[in-house]
Amino acid sequence: MTPRLTAAATALFAFSCFPGLAAEPDYYDNRSDAASLIKSLYNAIDRKEYARAWDYYGEEKPAKDFQTFQDGYAKTESVDVLTGAVSSEGAAGSIYYNVPVAIRANDSDGSDKVFAGCYVVRQVNGSIQEPPFQPMLIDKGTLKAADGNLADALPAQCGEAPPPETDAVLQKVNAWFSATYAGPCKENDGPGGRSEEQTGPEAHKISYHKEGDDASEPASEARLFRFFCMMGAYNETHIYYLWDEVNDLRQLEFASPELDIQYADPDTNEKVESVKIIGYQADSELVNSDYDEQTMTITSNGKWRGVGDASDSGTWLFRNGEFTLVKYDVDASYDGEINPETVLDYYSAP
Repeated sequence: MTPRLTAAATALFAFSCFPGLAAEPDYYDNRSDAASLIKSLYNAIDRKEYARAWDYYGEEKPAKDFQTFQDGYAKTESVDVLTGAVSSEGAAGSIYYNVPVAIRANDSDGSDKVFAGCYVVRQVNGSIQEPPFQPMLIDKGTLKAADGNLADALPAQCGEAPPPETDAVLQKVNAWFSATYAGPCKENDGPGGRSEEQTGPEAHKISYHKEGDDASEPASEARLFRFFCMMGAYNETHIYYLWDEVNDLRQLEFASPELDIQYADPDTNEKVESVKIIGYQADSELVNSDYDEQTMTITSNGKWRGVGDASDSGTWLFRNGEFTLVKYDVDASYDGEINPETVLDYYSAP
């Protein structure tokens, strides 16, 4: 029996040609806004560039001297960080930004701890400064040990000023994705990583009536979010979330068939003798996927190799508030021709 080459497994194979993906995080130094400054701080700590981290603070330093500050991270192997809605207040030629923060410190012994709290970032009005120019700096910060994941530990607000109006669902899905996929889905412009334009989700609103609803009743509304995760040589993966008023926010898992593929010659895999469904599994990632608003379907097309002659593709239809697998095609032959076979079809008319 030949193991099934799922789209996810194919993507992993494609990504293996980029060994640098497991390397240290890319350099990130951004003082254009308060949240980016905090992310820059922990990027410096993540890369063990403690002098850079120390320099992000203003006059009030986080330790009595630099050596003490550096020694405090002696056992820290890496740090994950999540920031929340930033609020601001003006005072005497400066703007103070209050930044909710949650971090996960991963120690060299394999343990990890979650901390949460607030940072205050100060920006002195540039028009009243004289050389040397003072950039945006961390004024102070307080973190305490917290329970749960980063999204749960993140404070809803810091400071007395209310945070700006935000899309609560979008904020939640961004926090959830960042907390879950900060490692697997790299936020960088390097091989396989996400570009700046791909850090946010592609979002769709879905209006629908459930089976049994009266047509005169107001339509229910769901929101679908697709995050780009990673790109290999010829495949890219996506993560999906779905929100509605009843079920709130949840990550989607996509049913897909497990296949038994028999070849006439297992050494070449050119001629397929049989393709049988022997079970089903749930995939949290889809390969080369897209959502069609007209048909209300999510489709995927995973290439098993670059020429595209061997592949699998699925179609999931939105109905009654859920995405259901309705069609699955497989081209299991490595023969240089694109000739898929439908192994499951609840979508096409009889």
